[in-house]
Amino acid sequence: MSVATDPTTLPNRFAIRDVVIHPNIVLAPMEGVSEICFRRMIRRLGGTGMTCTEFIPSQGLTEHKSKRLWEHAEFDPDERPVAVQIYGRDPAVMAEAARMIQGRGATVIDINMGCPSKKVCANSGGSALMADMHLATDIVAAVRRAITIPLTVKMRSGYDPTNRNAPELAWRCQEEGAEAITIHWRTREDGFKGLRAVDKIAEAAQRLDIPVIANGDIVCVQSAHDMLTETGCAGLMVGRGAIANPWLPRQIAAWLAGRPSAEVTLDERERVLLGFFDDTVATFRKPAGALGRMKMMARRFVDALDGAEDIKRLIVRSQTCAEARAHAVEWFARLRATPPACADAGRAAESSSSARPA
Repeated sequence: MSVATDPTTLPNRFAIRDVVIHPNIVLAPMEGVSEICFRRMIRRLGGTGMTCTEFIPSQGLTEHKSKRLWEHAEFDPDERPVAVQIYGRDPAVMAEAARMIQGRGATVIDINMGCPSKKVCANSGGSALMADMHLATDIVAAVRRAITIPLTVKMRSGYDPTNRNAPELAWRCQEEGAEAITIHWRTREDGFKGLRAVDKIAEAAQRLDIPVIANGDIVCVQSAHDMLTETGCAGLMVGRGAIANPWLPRQIAAWLAGRPSAEVTLDERERVLLGFFDDTVATFRKPAGALGRMKMMARRFVDALDGAEDIKRLIVRSQTCAEARAHAVEWFARLRATPPACADAGRAAESSSSARPA
């Protein structure tokens, strides 16, 4: 690792109005990932200053289309601070959804202007709003009027490479009452690829008076160092890197505090994965839903260890939660009998995940 900057000279906290985010690491909203059990696991491991729910369609909430949508907005009583993220294109509907979520005790409301999925963008939500800055700012203004808790916005660097307008849109959102902005360096057109370019994050950090949080390919301490030093951002948002390596926020936070980070042992890996499995089974009413989440986590979590393809195949083919758990227990026992050479836990975080950062 070639980190050269003294970490204690870098920011390790910021505030969204009166909500202090310390350490200055936020767990990203990720579709199909950032449900309550995943967030709970990351929180228990430590290192995050704030968590975010996966995005929720505002229209579905206000029309009460599905009880399941409200499950996405659930959080533990001690999960503080927590941001609930919503998306949509109608300012009045977004405002009503935000008002309803505030009533359930969220710390922060976050507006999604970053999701690149065709389904979301087809309805002029997510990153499609970056192509319509008037509508985007109307939404921010409407939501700001509707709530009293802090309001934040998550966006990409632009809609496409020819329109990387994040600094301008972020400034307009600030002027309409947003109190922090998260910017992912990719454009909507990049999807989950593209050549790393963090210049628009740096430009926004220089221009705005509110905190700018940087997002995109933060998968290890080195990449955290690079993002902080290259952009001057106030904080970091960690997404897919935390799926393969749930200890990543803790490792970055320890580095920022000038402390060594404890080695992640094989026993610790087993404890965390099986704990996630058990919590998921206990939390989700439908076994099929619990099994799907167990398979999602296992596919990415085990990439750092020997024999990953074998165990992934066994778990993915499992028909029940108990079968998937038994395969994991047996696999760890085999690893323990023949200690593996662990690879970097973050090496597959970006390439192996299909989770969509919201």
